[in-house]
Amino acid sequence: MNLKGGEIARYLARPDPSRPALLIYGQDAMRVALKRAEAVASLTGGNAEEEMRLTRLPGAALKKDPATLLDAIKEVGFFPGPRVVLVEDTPDSGTDAVRVALEEWQPGDAVIVITAGGLAKSSALRKLFEPHKQAVAAPIYDDPPGEDEIRKWLQAAGLQEVPPDAMRDLLTLAQALDPGDMRQTIEKIGLYKYGDPSPLTPAEIALNTPATIEAELDELLHVVAEGRSDEFGPLMRRIEGQGVTPVSLCIAALRHFRALHLAAADPQGPGAGLSRMRPPVFGPRRDRMTRQAQQWGVAPLEEAISQLLTTDLTLRSASRAPQMALVERALIRLAMSRRGRR
Repeated sequence: MNLKGGEIARYLARPDPSRPALLIYGQDAMRVALKRAEAVASLTGGNAEEEMRLTRLPGAALKKDPATLLDAIKEVGFFPGPRVVLVEDTPDSGTDAVRVALEEWQPGDAVIVITAGGLAKSSALRKLFEPHKQAVAAPIYDDPPGEDEIRKWLQAAGLQEVPPDAMRDLLTLAQALDPGDMRQTIEKIGLYKYGDPSPLTPAEIALNTPATIEAELDELLHVVAEGRSDEFGPLMRRIEGQGVTPVSLCIAALRHFRALHLAAADPQGPGAGLSRMRPPVFGPRRDRMTRQAQQWGVAPLEEAISQLLTTDLTLRSASRAPQMALVERALIRLAMSRRGRR
């Protein structure tokens, strides 16, 4: 049986222990590992490892010693309770061993959970599982975690009060992070909020999110975009002291102003435009950049980008002008330009 759409997440959250085998496969190893862990935990319950009710086999060894799988599912455990035989990273060459185990499986035997990488339609494993009346195939796609899955992780982390604006930011963050990183981030937020019953806020999400841009460089670009030229000098000196190169600084400024331009030009508004970017902008940073985009407008932002592109070309040319001074001058001009329009 081949699962599709929403059936996949629902089944893997609570697999049927009366079915002999489950195949979980997909290109993203982290997504497969998360779903496998969820399915195995549901099938075995707690303490499966300690009670030796979970047997792990390498899939690559099935071709060389196919009897190991059949022996494993027929073993009688010392502890009572459901048993699972987990076969990891299984290639198509192990299909014959899996076929024999399926044919010999009887109620009371261990459930077989098989994981694999991306399998083509011609895969022998898929051809074994998809038409099978009892075994289940669950393809894992590269789609980011949905709201149901995120809510499940939030509950596991002890986060019960999640207002719509916080959930919106979590869904946006899920577009940018791998599922494993996303789950770790939610666990980190749960630790941060431990003992705090107040609703989760976008600011708390942003505080616990892995940084993508060094904090002081990010703040420098905000200072420029907001026209706060009086704060520019001290920040610029700290950026220089951190060893940021002129080219890197210019590229970061271009990235920031291009993001503002795309946001300002978005027909659904700057906030929507920032949320659709890759990586998306969310939380207080999105609110701040939304205000910047609104205050600049499309045409002035196009002129700012043109100035930064000219500076970037000069940096990459044979010019002997001090490179950091060139970038600093361009950023000061932008800050003063914005200040003059306030």
